[in-house]
Amino acid sequence: MPEKVVVTGMNIISSLGLDINTNWENITAGKSGVKRISLFDPSDCLTKIAAEVPPDFENLSRSYIKKRAGSQMTRVTRMCFVCAKMAIETSGLDFEQADKARCGVILGVVNAGNSSSEKDTTPQNTIFKSMTNAMAAWLSLEYQLQGPAFSVNTACASSAYAIGLACEMIRNGQADVMIVGGADSIVNKEEIEGFNSLYALSVHNDFPEKASRPFSLDRDGFVIGEGAGILVLESETFARKRNATIHGEVAGYAFSSEGYNIMAPMTNGEGMAFTMEKALKDAGARKDEVDYINAHGTSTELNDKYETMAIKKVFGDRAYQIPVSSSKSMIGHTIGAAGAIEGILTILSIQHGILPPTINYDTPDPELDLDYVPNKSKQANIRVALSNSFGFGGHNATVVFKKYSTFAP
Repeated sequence: MPEKVVVTGMNIISSLGLDINTNWENITAGKSGVKRISLFDPSDCLTKIAAEVPPDFENLSRSYIKKRAGSQMTRVTRMCFVCAKMAIETSGLDFEQADKARCGVILGVVNAGNSSSEKDTTPQNTIFKSMTNAMAAWLSLEYQLQGPAFSVNTACASSAYAIGLACEMIRNGQADVMIVGGADSIVNKEEIEGFNSLYALSVHNDFPEKASRPFSLDRDGFVIGEGAGILVLESETFARKRNATIHGEVAGYAFSSEGYNIMAPMTNGEGMAFTMEKALKDAGARKDEVDYINAHGTSTELNDKYETMAIKKVFGDRAYQIPVSSSKSMIGHTIGAAGAIEGILTILSIQHGILPPTINYDTPDPELDLDYVPNKSKQANIRVALSNSFGFGGHNATVVFKKYSTFAP
């Protein structure tokens, strides 16, 4: 029998907070973290807003990172490192009591963050700051882990891929513990101008908190977010042996490549539907067990339309009974970190029996007629939930999470 994969530690750093509890409180309260950009002067850009991590992060990072190491990391690498340290703290895991050759790190990393917005880059640290493997390397060094440590880049699905890859390693007995997730920040002039040229970003600058409007008729593009999300995954055997608190189960996952278009998803959401079907089969979950979907929900014209169509294709008439919501309405699109952050929010939804809302849902799109949990969170009993992540290039991922139930050893 394959090992069951469980979640024992989690943390989020986002525009809504620097720890998991603050983030959850603000998410369930339906708050927005979107404001005018402060990391550079956005006056010349069409988009002038983003969901930036609070400036207090720098004070927090100094309590977790030694000065020399911090100077060799980009700001986003520091986010990842601090987030991981905090997640490991919540897990109660002591690596000195584990076989470090069976502990590893897999992170979703789209870029290293050494952009025009990065401060204090010098010839002495530019290589370290530019390494896309740096986040995984720093964590492996910190705990002297000897298992695999690497980064995966599948655009906006990157950290969901990291979760799935680590899940597979634990299932097949190659690892006991895997630190997974991702971090990202593309709040810089060049990337905002690039996305503006593709008409992908919202230009709703006058009311930033209302700019991210997934599934709404008046949606006009996504809002860039930044941050990190980290999960500690363990085999059930290892976690129970050390009496760890178990927050949920990674029951299954699926990846697919659409082979269709570098930017647009496959027509009618066919690739998205295929991925969800495959993930449910991998998890051994029935469709009538699914009680919530944390959608990719970018607030772009095609994603929201096709994701809705895909959910209907997979679940048929039952799609209308499954709540679907987008965390990006509050924290923006955190790119490489999105799959991990939204996966954690999905686990918290299962744990607490609360459906996070899709805020700014004021003008429904008649074509999009599912239950998007409009504007306010709701209570619900959630047994099985899906977290969707779809990236440029046709990279699709769905992760299936289940409520964890104990049993006698």
